[in-house]
Amino acid sequence: MTDIIFTKTFSVPDEYSPKPADKYVPDWYKNLESYFGGEKKPSGDGQTTGTIKRCMPVFDAITGGYVIPTYVDIFVSQREIFDAATNEPTGKKFPWYEWPSFSPLGFHPIEQAPAHPNRKELISEAQYTKWHNPWSIKTPKGYSCLFLPPMHRDNIMTIFPGVVDTDTYTLNVEFPFMLTEPTFNGLIPAGTPIAQVIPFKRDSWSMNMGGEKEVQEGLKIQRSLLSRYYHVYKDKYRVKKEYK
Repeated sequence: MTDIIFTKTFSVPDEYSPKPADKYVPDWYKNLESYFGGEKKPSGDGQTTGTIKRCMPVFDAITGGYVIPTYVDIFVSQREIFDAATNEPTGKKFPWYEWPSFSPLGFHPIEQAPAHPNRKELISEAQYTKWHNPWSIKTPKGYSCLFLPPMHRDNIMTIFPGVVDTDTYTLNVEFPFMLTEPTFNGLIPAGTPIAQVIPFKRDSWSMNMGGEKEVQEGLKIQRSLLSRYYHVYKDKYRVKKEYK
């Protein structure tokens, strides 16, 4: 098994340490029935009654890698913007962040990414917010990490995805983020998943176009899928992933 090392670089409570992503499975997924109607049987018209909970690619995405949670409460409110010349309210607001300790946030000017699609309704007077991550990460030679918002989760803080070569760069990776609801008011509690970390081995790739061989291979898989109601991909094609 390949090792990934998380090192705490400033003091935060141990309960907010990174953990394998299967420790952070979202409630909507845990509470979902595996088969609609609650019964493992065909639908009556020859179709399966399996829900998304039976989809192994979704399961592998939710449980892949490691999750870094927030380590302090963040309270978000909306503050009025006043005209600099008249000191009158402009009708625009921007998110205001407060926290009890640890100084968890920094800020970047909008000009660094004025047209980023995650910007949404963010007004020009506001800034991009950055989460100070206390964890440095080290992977073996040849391995990098993909950082992204926790998958298949209702994330109020959506980090900008990125790839870092964590075999050579072992300083803390910080997480610029946006609110998915620009007008959000309320508490983001400590322990909220903020980043999913997927380690992967780097390689060089050359793209090619498939032909008849690949078509026939696909048809063979399709016939296999059509022969059974349940677990064909899981039993015949999926490779188990482990993150401990």
